[in-house]
Amino acid sequence: MVLRYGKRGPMRFASGRDIGRAFERAIRRASVPIAYSAGFHPHPRISYLGAAPTGAASEAEYLELRLAARRDPDSVLGDLNAVLPAGIPVLDAADGTHGLGARMPALLEASAWRLTWGEVGAGDLSGAVAGFLEAPNVIVERPARGPRGRSRVIDVRGGVVAGALVGEAVAGGTKAMAWDVVVRHGEPAVRPDDVATAIERFCRRPPLAPAAMVRLSQGPLVAGPAVGDPFLGMAH
Repeated sequence: MVLRYGKRGPMRFASGRDIGRAFERAIRRASVPIAYSAGFHPHPRISYLGAAPTGAASEAEYLELRLAARRDPDSVLGDLNAVLPAGIPVLDAADGTHGLGARMPALLEASAWRLTWGEVGAGDLSGAVAGFLEAPNVIVERPARGPRGRSRVIDVRGGVVAGALVGEAVAGGTKAMAWDVVVRHGEPAVRPDDVATAIERFCRRPPLAPAAMVRLSQGPLVAGPAVGDPFLGMAH
């Protein structure tokens, strides 16, 4: 069975390990018949697919559950939502017996992100986006993690396949501008914070705060280009 879930509010700062522990506890409390691996230390058979980076909110996170017995997807969805922490809602479920689970990694070709900057003028962001899109390459250096880590150099422009400015909105009482951008998954992976860093380089005045990042969808690339629904045509 494949689930789509969200990361909202403060839960966007939860690590992948924290999310995993929350789901394992919820599965036990909801009496979902999860299958376990073999060996001396069996583990619940849960696979996480295309997780968003820590700090980014999301409406399109995916995981696959291997069940020991058939369960109705809508029943599992409801039972898990009754016991999961606030901010990690299960939004959709599909029966993996239709082959969706095996095909999910190939279906997750791209993500649609909304990047929102507070107190950035529409003209400034429009010019920054235009400058970014016209550039053949936009290189961002991702800092090293830990004392032995190495920094990584990423060509952000190569991963961006489409984008559209979103009209002026009100966020927390301040005016904000947003850019909806489609990013192709690849290696090395282009993260939303990489895209935000690249766009900010083209702004006349640097934003006062980092961009808020929300994944709107994740799935196959379709005409547009846009991101399609990987659950399309599957039993729910």
